[in-house]
Amino acid sequence: MGQPTHDTTTAESQTPNTSTPTEAAPQPDPTGSTEASSTGAAPHAPAPTGAAAMFANDRASQHLGIKVDDHGPGWAQCSMTITEIMTNGHDITHGGYVFLFADTTFAMACNYPGSITVASGGDIDFLKPTFIGDELIAHGREVIKQGRSGIYDVTVTRGDEIVATYRGRSRTLPPRTP
Repeated sequence: MGQPTHDTTTAESQTPNTSTPTEAAPQPDPTGSTEASSTGAAPHAPAPTGAAAMFANDRASQHLGIKVDDHGPGWAQCSMTITEIMTNGHDITHGGYVFLFADTTFAMACNYPGSITVASGGDIDFLKPTFIGDELIAHGREVIKQGRSGIYDVTVTRGDEIVATYRGRSRTLPPRTP
């Protein structure tokens, strides 16, 4: 797999999968080998890329209990429950945690299979406070992708209320040289 084959896409052309939610899972060895190296990776196999590979190594998001409910090229849905450690001195959720949650959802939406895509910037608007025990859902979608750059919007909700909106800017890195 290489770079995405499209030069420009929009989220309207992407349809979320409504089947069983996916979890980050190890990628199968494309060579068919069943041997593993001391690092756990298949010998001579390229490192997995894309959203599942990124999330499998995202210790910060996993530590916070962020779950990837489902994702596909150009879109993602994640969930997170607010815990006591995430609150600030006002007993509301610290904005940094809401930003990290939205940013993780953005990362899941912009990491196409075969690519390594990172944030070049992101902005968030906090619209309503959240509290311990609140279940947040984030929906991310591609607005536009041109070449190696993209723009993605993430809406963070609690039930039917929008609590934050995030806009992320992405950049797909060139393939790594061996």
